[in-house]
Amino acid sequence: MTDKKDVLRETDADAVRLAKTLVRKARYAVIATLDPATGGPIATRVGLSTDHDGTPVILVSALSAHTPALIADPRCSLLVGEVGKGDPLAHPRITVFAKAREITREGVEHTRIEWRYLAHQPKAKLYAGLGDFRFFRLEPTGASLNGGFGRAYQLTADDLLSLNPVNDELAAAEKNAVEHMNDDHAEAIALYARFYAKAPDGSWRITGIDAEGFDIADGDDVQRIWFSTPLGSAKDMHMSLVRMAGEARAGLGTTGETA
Repeated sequence: MTDKKDVLRETDADAVRLAKTLVRKARYAVIATLDPATGGPIATRVGLSTDHDGTPVILVSALSAHTPALIADPRCSLLVGEVGKGDPLAHPRITVFAKAREITREGVEHTRIEWRYLAHQPKAKLYAGLGDFRFFRLEPTGASLNGGFGRAYQLTADDLLSLNPVNDELAAAEKNAVEHMNDDHAEAIALYARFYAKAPDGSWRITGIDAEGFDIADGDDVQRIWFSTPLGSAKDMHMSLVRMAGEARAGLGTTGETA
């Protein structure tokens, strides 16, 4: 019989980057909760975003089976990972073990999470304001990463999260920065998409910026772009975006605007 430890690889920087990328890029996930009536497992699909520190965030209706389950018992797990061509088990996926915390409607935290979620999930604007919908942060306690056959890792919460002291400062500046980039610097965003994400031309928009990188989307296509070094201040956000636009332009051999 094979010992479980024998099949697990040592967690390294590549595994951490893959895990974070899977969660940051995800638009949906399968959440597993415990039925308060029977104690049995429930698995359902939810829309997904992340807070600045990388904590998964969901918006759910009180009518959904998982909502009363989370209120009765906050323990849950989240399965994330896109299936591509061929064997679905050959593609990376991650199960995040978490405890759910409901976000009350009053306060700065709700405002921040609502804006960030809707930037990632714009269609949710149709129902986010309804009285029976609420946000939960699914605060990780650990994770199981499968990067494909023979690539299994056990991760800690610290592996998944970006516990950067600049998170609050970036959160305060993010909305204006994202709107400015999307309204005035579409060409720079197109450069990011082509050079860093190797993505095709399209109508790319930035959907969120955090200390470690930023997310861009063109419809349902979502890409994660990482900063070479984590941001140290809100000022670094602008400087990094300008520098990266210049690097992308040089790398692609184009001329034009800066961010």
